[in-house]
Amino acid sequence: MSEPKCAICGKPQDLKLRPFCSKRCADVDLNRWFSGGYAIPAVEEDDASDFEEREQ
Repeated sequence: MSEPKCAICGKPQDLKLRPFCSKRCADVDLNRWFSGGYAIPAVEEDDASDFEEREQ
């Protein structure tokens, strides 16, 4: 079985910093969360038109 890789750079993980290999990679990940780098794409729907269609 292969050794787990860092989620940021792909180097082998440090058990104390899983899933990262270093504090630097952990900080890179944290910055991505704070800056909005990780986001789930969503499609906004018009709720009013959906309601009107159901009423008819």
